Amino acid sequence: SLNWIKDYIPGLEFESLNSLTDKMIAIGLDIESVEDEGIRFNNFVVGEVIERQKHPNADKLSLCKVDTGDGIVDIVCGAPNVEKGQKVCIAKVGAVIPNGEFEIKKSKIRGEVSEGMICSGKELNLSDDHDGIMVLQTEAKNGTPFADIMNLNDVVFDIGITPNRGDLFSHFGVAREIAAIFDKKIVFPETEFEEKGEDTKDLINISID
Repeated sequence: SLNWIKDYIPGLEFESLNSLTDKMIAIGLDIESVEDEGIRFNNFVVGEVIERQKHPNADKLSLCKVDTGDGIVDIVCGAPNVEKGQKVCIAKVGAVIPNGEFEIKKSKIRGEVSEGMICSGKELNLSDDHDGIMVLQTEAKNGTPFADIMNLNDVVFDIGITPNRGDLFSHFGVAREIAAIFDKKIVFPETEFEEKGEDTKDLINISID
């Protein structure tokens, strides 16, 4: 987890994900795959429903005006729980819905223009709930990438480790290697414990023959 590594290396910066991967390979880390989890949520942002009206040509549809951070868009929504004032996840035009792998395009639904989708948890593959849209409990600004507020923006490295490199069988170990590449100081979480009881030397006897 790159996010986890960054916890141990404050201020870690690199030109690109490819450049970081190349440097890791150069010092002997066998990178078998790199998965950028945030890519699947490209063009998904936090939005706010600022107006909701009944669709004139369909009883179960609503016409919503949504603030996406860079403008107000019209979205036709079929969810029964959509209401004015909600913070929601908006799939903008060009987004690919994870559940179904279909691209959002500007279209007309029952004669009304729709420029995006207000998403449910099921459409995002984050839950089985498809009875209504996912209402976000967040103070994030409109337009904030959805992956950022949900911590779904991680990059995961699959590293092939040989038995002689037991020091790399942990995030600690990999962080040490990456810190060395960039001449950064590594910071581990502080640990505190209280010693009590008898001294260990009083509890055991060791005899070396």
